[in-house]
This record gives sequence, C-alpha cells and structure tokens, in this order.
Amino acid sequence: MPFAAAARARVRQHGHVTHAVDVPGQLDGRIAALAGLIAAGGVAVLSGAGLSTESGIPDYRGPTGLARRAEPMTYQVFTAAAAARQRYWARSYLGWRHVAQAQPNSGHHAVAALERGGLLDGIITQNVDGLHQAAGARNVIELHGSLSRVRCLRCGQRTGRDELDRRLRAVNSGWAASLAAGQPGLNPDGDAVLGPAAIDGFRVVDCARCGGVLKPDVIFFGENVPRSRVDQCYELVSGSRALLVLGSSLTVMSGYRFVRHAAKLGVPVAIINHGPTRGDEHAMLTLDAPLGRTLSALAGYWPAAGAQFGL
Repeated sequence: MPFAAAARARVRQHGHVTHAVDVPGQLDGRIAALAGLIAAGGVAVLSGAGLSTESGIPDYRGPTGLARRAEPMTYQVFTAAAAARQRYWARSYLGWRHVAQAQPNSGHHAVAALERGGLLDGIITQNVDGLHQAAGARNVIELHGSLSRVRCLRCGQRTGRDELDRRLRAVNSGWAASLAAGQPGLNPDGDAVLGPAAIDGFRVVDCARCGGVLKPDVIFFGENVPRSRVDQCYELVSGSRALLVLGSSLTVMSGYRFVRHAAKLGVPVAIINHGPTRGDEHAMLTLDAPLGRTLSALAGYWPAAGAQFGL
C-alpha cells in the first residue's frame, strides 16, 4: 500500500479522534498518520502563540503564558484614556525590541518547508510577530495584524514600527536608563511588565501627519477583525483538503470559528498543541507534543522541501 494511503488508513482505524502525547514510538506513529493526512496537499494552517514560544515569545495559556498574571490591553481601554495609551506604549517601547529580535524556530521553518513543497495552500496566523514570513513562508494571512506596523486612528495612515521607535527614543532619552536594573518580564502581545512608577515620565507621540492617536496595527481584545480578512480565511479553509492547527488552544472564537467551519464542511482537522484545545472534539487527529520537534519530523517526510531550510 502506498505511504499516503497506509497512513490515512492508520488514522481511520483509530476512529474519529486520535490523541497522542509525547511518548516515544506512539508519537512517531501519529506523525506518520499526520503525514498521510496532508500528503495530497491543499492544506490550510491555523497557527497560534504556541508556535512562537520556542522563539522566546510567551503564549497566553500554555506553559509559558504570562496572561494568567497580566491582563492584555483591550481596544476600549486603549481608545478611552491617554493614561492607558501611555501605559501601553511605555511597556511596548521596551517589549517590542524583544519581539523584533526574535528569530523563527524549527517549527516556523518546517511550516515554510511544507509550503515550499506544495503541500500548503496558505497559513492563517493568530500571531503578530511576523515569524512565519521571516522563516520564508509566503501566503500568510495575519488574522490579528502585525506589531511591525502602526496605524493612526484618525487618518488611517500606516507606518513602520521602526519609525515610531525612533520618534519615541528621541522624546524619551534617558527614560529606559532610569529604570531599575534587570530585564522586565514580557507579555504575549509584545509589551514589557512595568509598574506604575516606572511608567511615569514616559512620553507618547501622535501621528506625524495629522496628530491623531497611534495604535499598533494589531487586533486588540474587544476589537473586530476586518470582515474582508475573515472572509479570506473562510475561503482558504473552504477550499482546503485539511486544516492543520498549530500551537493554539482555540479558546478565542477568532480562531476557533475556522475549525468549526472546517468540521461543518467535512474538512479533516488535525491539531498539534501543548495540552487540550477547544477544537479537539472536531479533530481527526490531535498531538500533545513540542511544536518544533514534531513539525520538523513531519517535514522530514518530504526531504527535498526541508533541505533548503536545514531540516
């Protein structure tokens, strides 16, 4: 029996949902089954924060998640008060450097290799770190935007985060140096953990064109993803042969809706994540395992695709 057909049969014989934890031998068999599931190509990927933890960026709900101790900024709070914007930009001024310096990990490179090998139709990422593109992936839909851009809420102009960083540095010379020694903690949305006293004295800049409020070009909690972007994601999932979820607990409806959409259409769903997810009941195959090592092993079934990424 050809490899792909044999692997798909292995999935079927275990029933609708199969679950593997990081146990030698057992995990290898599930990776082989997953390889069979995606072997025909036409796969859509939905990635979450868990894919970037091996690059040093914490996630919200997994083992490295700091959100248990820090509430993320909401759109309503950010737009309502200058003090909230000062707090956000002071923390982001420090934390963004960490995100900007982060490098793609083996999981990102494996996804790029699968795309380059013709197996993926596209990638929907809930992440705002740009690491899929940095690894070489091309067809990426940034569901929640990107920290590399800034948008004016009045005139709509988008500018690079590098430019804003230069402006903030110019008006806050010496502010970072005045902070107590030591590295602040980092939140999943790219801002550092700072106390109220440390934020005092930080100056915020407005849009250079119109003087309007500047906001990172990301979707905050409480903010809606643009309808056209959501429709683009639905279209990708609708036309796919399988949906592969990577590093997302699917707790938030923003990503979970695409798993439900796939299940409604009969599109097979596979999930690789640390811990259970909201979408497990819809999955044909789930793997509770490290993303980088698991995806590298998966890409290894197509050596030619992975070779150019050093996998």
